[in-house]
Amino acid sequence: MVNKIALTRTVTLPDPVRTAMCRRSPDLGPRILFFSGGSALRRLSQKLVDYTHNSIHLITPFDSGGSSAVLRKAFRMPAVGDIRNRIMALADRSVKGNPEIFELFAHRLSKTDPIDALRARLEAMVMGTDPMIRAVPDPMRKIIRSHLGFFKDRSPKDFDLRGASVGNLILTGGYFNYKRQIDPVIYLFSRLVEARGVVRPIINADLHLVTELKDGTRLVGQHLLTGKEVPPIASPVREVHLADDPAGFIPVEPRLKEKVARRIKNADLICYPMGSFYSSLVANLLVKGVGDAVAVADCPRVYIPNQGHDPEEYGMDLADRVETLFRYLEKSCTAPVERSRLLQFVLVDSSPDAAFGATEISRVRRMGVKVIEAELVSEKSRPYLDPRRVIEHLVALS
Repeated sequence: MVNKIALTRTVTLPDPVRTAMCRRSPDLGPRILFFSGGSALRRLSQKLVDYTHNSIHLITPFDSGGSSAVLRKAFRMPAVGDIRNRIMALADRSVKGNPEIFELFAHRLSKTDPIDALRARLEAMVMGTDPMIRAVPDPMRKIIRSHLGFFKDRSPKDFDLRGASVGNLILTGGYFNYKRQIDPVIYLFSRLVEARGVVRPIINADLHLVTELKDGTRLVGQHLLTGKEVPPIASPVREVHLADDPAGFIPVEPRLKEKVARRIKNADLICYPMGSFYSSLVANLLVKGVGDAVAVADCPRVYIPNQGHDPEEYGMDLADRVETLFRYLEKSCTAPVERSRLLQFVLVDSSPDAAFGATEISRVRRMGVKVIEAELVSEKSRPYLDPRRVIEHLVALS
């Protein structure tokens, strides 16, 4: 007979003993779950593998910019670029062939070569005569060639290969090989590069992020919100939601799959990390059932706000961000839950030039959320958060 009881414990932040244990046996490390997307967690993920091989990364598949936009328009599929980036960030770089795979997955085709030359380059990759493909050892080389072949066979004749990410083309080919299922191809490549963690899209669907600003402006597409490909927004965000059509006129509330819900429920710590606030973090919470799974999880729930400027947070202070997280988490629940089951801690830097002042922190504490002030910025990382310091605090809390 197995009994479960609730315990309250005091932890040291950071905890040198806990840190040493995790670094000694990362294969036994905690299941730290991140809701994220984009590149903000790349450096942290690369360091995280020194502490745990059991982290979980739920990624938004709604990117609508760059080469992802070309793939999504041509194939009506979720974006795979951020998934590819996270798999490679978690990969074991010491495994034979992985440096060559890193180079291949990060490689982009020329933006200026003629279309015929780009098609010839793709054909050479499929045939295995391209130098970058030849550098990859078997069996990975055969799998990559096969998946590029699936992509080549399925792509329309007028598909624009200029600036295309080869890694995205490989994952897209695998997506078709597995009958438009993304999880099997993620699993395959994660195993082959020995990724030290689990990467999954929050949902396998071709959906679009719609943003409504307080000045009445309506933006359809994630790339119009981030401030990277177009000028940043000049009005605060009023609401974001998902739509089933590129014009954004068919709002949808997709349901969280039970297999993803189990990952959340079984986590040792849930982290709402730094990164693009709406497009990387809140977008994950637009899937119905996420809040339910978070509320059931028997673990700490921690928000790490951005230390620097995020164009998506126009007009928002720290308390606004926390309240927004609560709002979307509650909306994704199917029944009312106590707020303490959704978010308990906010982890911020305590240095003299910290991003948040005493007034902002006091407002968050009045909301019933504990604010942990810690030395998260090092001389080397300044003005940004030091990935190792952040990880060691999360490890201690888990």
